[in-house]
Amino acid sequence: MNPNPAASRTVYKAFGLTIASEIVMPELLRESEQTGEADVYIELEDLSHAWNERSGSDDHYAFGDGEFMLNIEGAGIYRVRGGSRISVSPAAGAEATTVRLYLLGTCMGALLFQRQLLPLHGSAVVIGGKAYAFVGDSGAGKSTLAAAFLKLGYPLLTDDVIAVTLSRDRVPFVIPAYPQQKLWQESIDKLGMQSGRYLPLYQTKFAIPVASQFCKEPVPLAGIFELVKSDGEETEIRRLRGLERLPTVRYHTYRQFLISDLGLDHRHFSTSVSLVERIGMYQLRRPAAGFTVDELVNRILAAVDEGAKISHG
Repeated sequence: MNPNPAASRTVYKAFGLTIASEIVMPELLRESEQTGEADVYIELEDLSHAWNERSGSDDHYAFGDGEFMLNIEGAGIYRVRGGSRISVSPAAGAEATTVRLYLLGTCMGALLFQRQLLPLHGSAVVIGGKAYAFVGDSGAGKSTLAAAFLKLGYPLLTDDVIAVTLSRDRVPFVIPAYPQQKLWQESIDKLGMQSGRYLPLYQTKFAIPVASQFCKEPVPLAGIFELVKSDGEETEIRRLRGLERLPTVRYHTYRQFLISDLGLDHRHFSTSVSLVERIGMYQLRRPAAGFTVDELVNRILAAVDEGAKISHG
């Protein structure tokens, strides 16, 4: 139900959802028209009292009655509830890009949890009609690797938050997010791009629009590559097998602390089991220095090709 019919909203599409927002979201795809109710409403609201009632001892997060609240200094207070409504109380003087950064990041991850989807932390591209996800710790090179695939003509599905859903027969699909990447200056330099052409987000990270190379339809997930920096001098890839796969999925779930706080341990485990039973999982260890992105791309393409031969064999 529309919570505030009088408010002026723009309608967008992201993560397979129709989003009616009082906050302008230039990162998202605009819908030409809205038919019926939106899936998600984003509205401006004074949340200071609600935060003071719920915050307790935590400086940033609060939970209760199916709600998730987030308070970030310099950005604002956010509340996510019911998988259908995000309220935002921007901090005084907050930059619009900063407000949207947390709205499209942590808040969207919480909303996907509430809608019973599995959000992973990483990027996903389309190779041979299948989705492949790149996950890893901060600085592992997820977005840089995805950008390298884009330069070769492979479409982007998502950057930062990977929304995974299961079909009726438990086949995992990646739902497209929105046509933008976020890259550090170092990655832009490595890929031979010009940072002056892009909108700065924070520090030396930039928003890279990729509308012409964005896949707008859900794609079946065929593989996950975990990127790991190592002290070695060689790039190594190995297939993850058996029991090590489930902890890998949990570790790289977006804002994994939300799983227990939102009471989703059983559902997350069940979804993860269905996921690992149907995809290939790999660990790609690369030197902290002295490697090329092209080398990683070639290793991944070889693994994808080998996996396809095995599945068709």
